Amino acid sequence: MKVSIITPAYNSERYILNTYESIKNQTYTDWEWLVTDDCSTDNTLSLLKELAKEDCRVRVFRNPENSGAALSRNNSINHAIGDFLAFIDSDDLWLSSKLEKQLAFMGNNIAFSFTAYELIDAAESRLNKSVDSTQKGSFSYQDMLRKKATLGCSTVMLRRQRFNDISMPLIRTGQDYALWLKLLKTGENAHILNDVLTQYRILPDSISRNKIKKSRRQWQIYRDIENLGFIESIINFCFYAHRAVFRKT
Repeated sequence: MKVSIITPAYNSERYILNTYESIKNQTYTDWEWLVTDDCSTDNTLSLLKELAKEDCRVRVFRNPENSGAALSRNNSINHAIGDFLAFIDSDDLWLSSKLEKQLAFMGNNIAFSFTAYELIDAAESRLNKSVDSTQKGSFSYQDMLRKKATLGCSTVMLRRQRFNDISMPLIRTGQDYALWLKLLKTGENAHILNDVLTQYRILPDSISRNKIKKSRRQWQIYRDIENLGFIESIINFCFYAHRAVFRKT
């Protein structure tokens, strides 16, 4: 069973090689890495092309113009040939057993899974904070409207045959969360493997660190993407604010 690994890249020269090494070091080796460069202005594209020359499992694409992470991920997804899709961002890392353990966890039935992750800084020092490591079971569409789990993008794995449309909505931020909601609306649940198998890099200028931008993004997804009514949006937003905005990370 081949795993197609999906990555958008933009000005990622500082971290992209380390991300590749974490994929290359996987104990499960039947994978392809599809990276779409979003018109980087640094050395990202040339680094990726060199990797592709050395490792035939690396496939590199480039957007004709800067278009954002959603379109970049969708381009990689459209070229994927694997039975499973996995996602990793261009500055994150996987522990070496990530793919093997997650595939075993999904078995023959689970269509949507995610794992716990830990936070690291720009220098890859651990910040002694894990996310979703105490979660258990699975999460429905309604659960994720209320953000009962964080569901980090770089931890997700999907069984392709169970979903008709795995394209991300074309919004600049929060497109991964919007996709998870779209997939969960099909009736599938997201199942948690609460082993820490991913390292999520926290950078000072990261959108994920800006609580105001995150809250605006969340409201936009409720109203413009999910088309929820005002009262239902308020109720879900209150749950989101309690669980996400006010947590320490």
